[in-house]
Amino acid sequence: MHVVGRAVCAALPRVRQEPADMATAGQSGPSAAIRERLSRFRAEMKKSKVRAYLVTRHMDLFYLTGFTGEDSAGLITENEVNLISDGRFEEAIRQECPWARVWMRKGLLIPEIASVCEKLKLRSAAVQGDQMTIAARAELEKLNPGTRLTVGPDITGQMRRAKDAEEMKVLNRAIRIAEEAFLAMRAQIRTGQTELELAARLEYEMKCRGASGTSFTTIVAEGPNSALPHAHPGRRKVREGSAILFDWGARYGMYCSDLTRMVFVGRVPPKFARIYPLVLEAKERSTAAIAPGRKMCDVDEVARSFIRDAGFEKEFNHGLGHGVGLDIHEPPSLSWRSDEPLAAGMVVTVEPGIYLPGVGGVRIEDDVLVTARGRRKLSRLSTALDDAVL
Repeated sequence: MHVVGRAVCAALPRVRQEPADMATAGQSGPSAAIRERLSRFRAEMKKSKVRAYLVTRHMDLFYLTGFTGEDSAGLITENEVNLISDGRFEEAIRQECPWARVWMRKGLLIPEIASVCEKLKLRSAAVQGDQMTIAARAELEKLNPGTRLTVGPDITGQMRRAKDAEEMKVLNRAIRIAEEAFLAMRAQIRTGQTELELAARLEYEMKCRGASGTSFTTIVAEGPNSALPHAHPGRRKVREGSAILFDWGARYGMYCSDLTRMVFVGRVPPKFARIYPLVLEAKERSTAAIAPGRKMCDVDEVARSFIRDAGFEKEFNHGLGHGVGLDIHEPPSLSWRSDEPLAAGMVVTVEPGIYLPGVGGVRIEDDVLVTARGRRKLSRLSTALDDAVL
């Protein structure tokens, strides 16, 4: 069995394994990227007349501080960043954000937050309304009635839509790792292997290249299983004539990549040969439509109308794409549901599909950066049908 598309392999240089911390270990102050984010965050706080903002969403806290620890919170005021954590992350804090004012808790997080608010004599604080539970907020107000809690504006949600230069460096590495790993796994595909085995091999190859983990549960779907957009790998085996859908991503430096490719073993089944070019053309047309100011729903419609006109309207049953970054699914939503305009710096997936129940499905996905003048496809793996055949 041979691997098709050697030119594709040559276009993908070996990924360098090096640290991807957003804050440099041992520094006296935050990195330039973190300083810029905190400055913008505080400017938005000032606009909304927020004196203190409690950040409890893990990825938002990392975005604003570079701190990777969990079960922690950040209390951001006009002049300082208060980091509330515990002893498990003491060394991580020293390495990642030694410039922050640290409060090490020995008990539960909510009582410690209440205590810090009291010690700082905060009369009010904004919380992340979609993150803090009603029970947690009630407990916080009961423990410290002197601090009035309000639901703050979603500042980080807006900021994280557009990636800065540091983020793009890490995102690009996450994509390169995913691509290299896929080509390495692809060369190992043999008849008799199960979906689970192929998923394990792909995840192993990503970790060998520096990934800290996967962006999400790896999807490997053979034959009829590929008609399930979010199939779970199982014990279906690869056979001659198999059509296999791979949807995978590498997490690197906290950032996610997200790609989907098809592999056909020996030959392309007739029904797949019919729908593959349609999905590919829908992807290419909608990718070409991406530009600053263009509405998300309009880009979605480019792919959807093409697939509709080909007679497969009901078989394309999800949005065209989504934002990707620290979370695998994050704003914006590249779908018919959103009339938000695209903006430079956004990174979105473009992943149309056609799914035939009982037969199988085709989805092809790339990660795309919105630029000042249009778009740039970040992923480099070939999408040509000939290159999808082993």
